[in-house]
Amino acid sequence: MPWKAPNPIEIYKMLPKTNCGKCGEANCMAFAVKLINFEADVDQCTPLFEEEYKESYQKIKALVAPPVKEITLKSPQRTVKIGGEYVLCRHELKYMNPTAIAIDVDDSMDKDTLIKRLKAIENFSYEYVGRKLKLDLVALRSTSNDPKQYMKATQTVIENCTLPLILCSQDPRIIEAGLSVLNGKHKPMIYAATKDNWREMADLAKTYNSALTIASPGDLDTLISLTKTLTEDVGIEDVALDPGCFTGIGGLSYTIKAYTQLRYKAMNEGYKYASYPLIGTPISIWTKPHEDPVQKIMWETILSTIMITRYADAIIMHSLEGWSLLPLVIWRFQIYTDPRKPVAVETGLRVIGNPDENSPVFVTSNYALTYSIVSNDIQRSGLNAWLIVIDTEGLAVDVSVAAKKFVGDKVMEVIKESGLEDKVKNKILIIPGKAARVSGDIEEVTKWKVVVGPMDSSEIPSFIKKIWTPEKIKEILEG
Repeated sequence: MPWKAPNPIEIYKMLPKTNCGKCGEANCMAFAVKLINFEADVDQCTPLFEEEYKESYQKIKALVAPPVKEITLKSPQRTVKIGGEYVLCRHELKYMNPTAIAIDVDDSMDKDTLIKRLKAIENFSYEYVGRKLKLDLVALRSTSNDPKQYMKATQTVIENCTLPLILCSQDPRIIEAGLSVLNGKHKPMIYAATKDNWREMADLAKTYNSALTIASPGDLDTLISLTKTLTEDVGIEDVALDPGCFTGIGGLSYTIKAYTQLRYKAMNEGYKYASYPLIGTPISIWTKPHEDPVQKIMWETILSTIMITRYADAIIMHSLEGWSLLPLVIWRFQIYTDPRKPVAVETGLRVIGNPDENSPVFVTSNYALTYSIVSNDIQRSGLNAWLIVIDTEGLAVDVSVAAKKFVGDKVMEVIKESGLEDKVKNKILIIPGKAARVSGDIEEVTKWKVVVGPMDSSEIPSFIKKIWTPEKIKEILEG
């Protein structure tokens, strides 16, 4: 049966009902509601750790546990979660942990080349509707088949990159060499256990507290058999599944069906041997020796897009080309937004250009698209300006005005928290034309003069030329 969110009353009955506030909520019912909306974690209720509530704690954990196990990969500086999904289709709730994108490096690279590639992976960033879209993991492959060389490369990686690791080899000696360098400060993913090496890989995963990918390309029966053995008989908890990634008409069909079948059985049938994160390897396209590199990048991008869409919780890629990665990170962002909520950006004061005490101050909503358009229009105009982004709960300006979310109190909140009073001399706020009806409220609450700006932010440059002169500023302040 598909996962069904528990009723908050059901959760409330198992809570201590002391309304102690230790979870940060006013009462236990509020905490129960937050819990089923994924806005709180059961561990925030510390009284549940007491002996008398131990059984309730376990029951609540079971009720809110996802059908697909969540695995955490760590470096000393970064944490990446994969899996932890509740639904097959996004519109039923939302997808939880965005597909982690890993880019490969290998132990045959000279040190300078390796460091340069690591920096390119870690520094990849693209701002999209107010969000920084980045890569997540580094996959270290062994092409030298030399444990000492792999150990040396692992050391270089952890010294020059903060991203969590996937250690890639089917030779247990190679994997152990890499794990030995991490000194327990990382939790990597081992890639991969197969029908030939699963005993040795399982021992390494347990000894070094690592997650383990089980790979059986093209053979789902063997994949399930290995999963059953490693999870039930050996006791490995953090496993991920790789059913294989293939191209061509038959191969592509298998790939889509395999990932879909595994996720369907986990979500709709509760089949425990499929209830683990899925790992995709579109990097496999690079094993084809004679194909044109541009064609390989294209196919890798196509495969990655399919896998992000069809339930892969992490993918391993080779290409660092912008025309490959940009569509992928944007597509991933779109899929993993919450369909129940507008896409919002963080509230606060934004600095555009190099504003000073005489620069204009604009106000906008935190709806991601509105913020992106307004900030880009200001930047393109060449203005040095301050931009106040207020909390409208992700609603656009006209909607937030109608819903009484675009109000003076929200503007004043950002002014106070940002210390804007001390940053500017002219206490003038320029609000969107669509917010004209609340200009009086904003002026009354903030005690700043309010100027109603254009209806469309593309008109900001011409608007500023008209009103941002010493004479007009004086007239506004004295008016």
